Amino acid sequence: MTISYSLEVANVRFYGFSRLLFRWKGSIYRLLYKEFLVFCGVYVFFSIFYRFLLTPKQQDLFERVALYCDQFTNSNFIPVLFVLGFYVTQAFNRWWGQYTSFPLPDNLMMVVSGNVHGADERGRLLRRTLMRYANLSSVLILRSISTRVRKRFPTLEHVVEAGFMTTHELKNFESLHSDFNKYWMPLTWFSNLASRAREEGRVRDDIALRLLMDELNKYRTKCSLLFHYDWISIPLVYTQVVTIAVYSYFAFCVIGRQFLNPEKGYSGHKLDMYVPDLLEYIRFFCPWLSQVSMLAVDDMYQNLAPIVKDKHWNQRHFSIPYTLSTAAESQRPAFKGSTFDMR
Repeated sequence: MTISYSLEVANVRFYGFSRLLFRWKGSIYRLLYKEFLVFCGVYVFFSIFYRFLLTPKQQDLFERVALYCDQFTNSNFIPVLFVLGFYVTQAFNRWWGQYTSFPLPDNLMMVVSGNVHGADERGRLLRRTLMRYANLSSVLILRSISTRVRKRFPTLEHVVEAGFMTTHELKNFESLHSDFNKYWMPLTWFSNLASRAREEGRVRDDIALRLLMDELNKYRTKCSLLFHYDWISIPLVYTQVVTIAVYSYFAFCVIGRQFLNPEKGYSGHKLDMYVPDLLEYIRFFCPWLSQVSMLAVDDMYQNLAPIVKDKHWNQRHFSIPYTLSTAAESQRPAFKGSTFDMR
């Protein structure tokens, strides 16, 4: 989950960096503390085992093993930096790509508003229906990839209740059999309705219709990208390689980073810290490791449901209903900018 901290650094304060550094929610500390406690527990176990439970001869053998493990982790035998660098680059690019692929309706909304004319009820009905189809498509794709949206709209009846779809449209949607995700159906309805608006003269020329279709295709492309990001994951073999490399590295670190008897002159073993290298663990480990066409043109050609007033026709201000399971966690203030609530 992405946590916004822009407000805390929107202006400079003496204690601003400290507040940001020790923030718990969404922090590296919250991400790592369980794994780090396990790592420390195993480290302390071997430390006590070496100091108090081994005979001098056994301690000598343990020291040789520890030196070998330390040399092993400092060599390039396990290419952890290369593997993690590649993996994290792919994961970050996918994360940012998913964010930029989110289908925002702003551009399409402005094109519909500027090119579908008519101050009468019919013109208003066309504009609202076109945008409802676009929003319905985004709801359908998000229901298939987001657990929060799925909990909010667990069934298509909940989508109808929220006003994104009419009962007649639901029947049309369910009557079309497809083995694939049908998030594109409302966008097909959009294109058919835009063509009808052109025939009625509500869209005044073909250039305006072309502009509508271009924006619709951009919107559809973003919905499709979200679907494909969810469908095509990072290859499993990459995840397995990274996991094996990192866990192997820290398995050797548990032994190789042990403090050894300084009387024997081992290099780098003059100060007993009693605990493993916390900085290396935080900067290196878990943060890196832990992220239809025929139906549309044939069966759906001009297969539009009756255009009716939507559920919120007479409401200037309204909110989409929540299901009981998500009402408490979802009704939060919308993000308004980092300095919106600054005093």
